[in-house]
Amino acid sequence: MEPPGAPRVEYRIEDLAHHSGATVRTIRAYQDRGLLPRPERRGRSNVYGDAHLARLRQIADLLDRGYTLASIKELLEAWDAGRGLGGVLGLVAEVDGPWTDEKADRITRAELEAAFGGTPDDAAVADAVALGVLEPLPGTDDEFLVPSPQELAVAAELHAAGVPLSAIGGHLRELRGQVEHIAARFLEFTNEHVFARYLGNHPPSEADAAEAASLIRRLRPLAQKSVDAELARAMRLFATRHLRRHLAAEEPPRRRDELQYVALPASTMDAVQALVGQENMAAFITAAAERELHSRTLDALTATGSNSGMVPQKPPSA
Repeated sequence: MEPPGAPRVEYRIEDLAHHSGATVRTIRAYQDRGLLPRPERRGRSNVYGDAHLARLRQIADLLDRGYTLASIKELLEAWDAGRGLGGVLGLVAEVDGPWTDEKADRITRAELEAAFGGTPDDAAVADAVALGVLEPLPGTDDEFLVPSPQELAVAAELHAAGVPLSAIGGHLRELRGQVEHIAARFLEFTNEHVFARYLGNHPPSEADAAEAASLIRRLRPLAQKSVDAELARAMRLFATRHLRRHLAAEEPPRRRDELQYVALPASTMDAVQALVGQENMAAFITAAAERELHSRTLDALTATGSNSGMVPQKPPSA
């Protein structure tokens, strides 16, 4: 609505398209779907005003935020009915705002090459662009936007430690899929137990939308805090287990002819020496140990046979 007393600005459809950034065809389509009020008829011409321009800008903003035209129509109908869009747009802004304090940065191609070993790698750059780690800046081939400098720094450290760039890209894709699953589950959980009561109506009331926006501000850090805590716990658990497994690796098997030494009481050694002499002590002790092992093996086999219910044969009669 134009403020009272303000000079009335009028547009032809071509002028409205120019000022709003929409095409003439789009404006007519919005009119047909009820998203845009019909123009005022002035003779043989259609005349639009600032209210039409403001409505087109609202539609464009909501489309940029991911709303469908059907959802936008519901919101605009609520606006026209006097329910207001302030709370809803505040909720949209809260969800659509940054979820981290990290600030985007820029990096030149030369700086990028220096950070990754100094060798140009167009394939790796293209993969980073496909992953969104780098974003090309319009009008230049030598500079990129870095949405997450921290993520790029991690990749540089991994590469310096010897990890190939292709492996880093593959790991990031796998990690991203797992993190997106965690985010989806956290969203389902909070929506079920928290937000369903505020967002059950379409569109939500002004008060419900404002309350939901306030809750998002409070709950936003919880997802990252819970993931950080669980990741730290899991890394400590698995890293410790991995290190122990490597440090406690089994010793290589000994050769059958390798000598081993066993401590025996002096009295036993003296008795053996007196029995077989100094030069035969080792052979005697070895033979005695082997004889004992064979005897115990025979005893075990005999016990197994008796427990299986075998009946010993009678000796032949004379």
